[in-house]
Amino acid sequence: MTRIVYCGAQVFDGVTLHKDAVLVVEDGAVAILPIQEAPSDTAVVLEGGVLTPGFVDLQANGGGGVMFNDETSVEGLRVIAAAHASTGTRAFLPTLITDTPDRTRAAIEAVAAAIADGVPGIAGLHLEGPHLDVAQKGAHDADLIRPMTDQDVAVLEDAAHRLPRLMLTVAPESTRPAQIARLARAGVLISLGHSNCSYDTAMVAFAAGARCVTHLFNAMSPLRHRAPGLVGAALDSGAACAGIIADGVHVHPAAMRAAVAAKRGPGGLFLVTDAMATLSSELQEFRLGGRRVLRAEGRLTLEDGTLAGADLTMPQAIRVLTQEVGVPLVQALSMATTIPARLLSGSTLAGPGFIAPFIHLSDSGEASSTEF
Repeated sequence: MTRIVYCGAQVFDGVTLHKDAVLVVEDGAVAILPIQEAPSDTAVVLEGGVLTPGFVDLQANGGGGVMFNDETSVEGLRVIAAAHASTGTRAFLPTLITDTPDRTRAAIEAVAAAIADGVPGIAGLHLEGPHLDVAQKGAHDADLIRPMTDQDVAVLEDAAHRLPRLMLTVAPESTRPAQIARLARAGVLISLGHSNCSYDTAMVAFAAGARCVTHLFNAMSPLRHRAPGLVGAALDSGAACAGIIADGVHVHPAAMRAAVAAKRGPGGLFLVTDAMATLSSELQEFRLGGRRVLRAEGRLTLEDGTLAGADLTMPQAIRVLTQEVGVPLVQALSMATTIPARLLSGSTLAGPGFIAPFIHLSDSGEASSTEF
């Protein structure tokens, strides 16, 4: 029997932040006990911070110097997974930005093969496009954006049956409610994004089976008092969840504060990194679809200034939420763990009794693993 007691840090179980507690790991099982009931066995003493389940990231385009669109292979995924693990992420969706049908099929095959090969952390696949609105393309290649066809639906249904989770970002302008409903029935997690759709159109898509919004505020028309659009629909729909890039660049802290206050439940906001090849690397520039992306002052931009993903880790996003937006730590941690985990698998990745590697998030915002 092997027992290790982690003490000296607060413990977050996915729902509650325990301030005077220890984390006890015994033969792979995890228990959280009041500090006065701590066993006297082998102890690992931590200097403050929080022990928390590993982060869950539903939008990760690359890492470790690799872009998934360029290295659509098991080898590429292995590098990306290791890069995200080094920042505390324990489950993530490799994200393919708008590309060709052949590249989409290659991404499906690569993720299926990586999971079969045991590459840690890969929880499925996120296809961000190509069924978007060209008017809100962001850094996506306009020449590759197109409406969804019945053949696309068949490919996606097959992928949903093969992968543990398939997430798909679409614009209602490029899809039909019947297609959304069919894919939702197949288990696809439909997210709305890169869209100028109206509030009413978005609500029809939610009723058809869409459950998320991709990077709230970005690549969509702004909320207006007579035209709330997708932003308004995301905040007003109790069932929908919405990802948000909390780097202080993509969304101003005041806008994040307003969104946190306005979001109706039970759906919630969750953190995504929208990370590119630069995560856990020294890259100062890279290529996206043949276009040059520059890294400077916490931003990634095309040469024309268009934002092209984020230079962000989950610990950095949590720090922005807690220090600049004023979100309580327990809520910020939930946005990085419990809420996205529920979207992935019905809450088997987080919550009380969560059995998986915890990470230690130091007071300075650095993440490191606990090994058991």
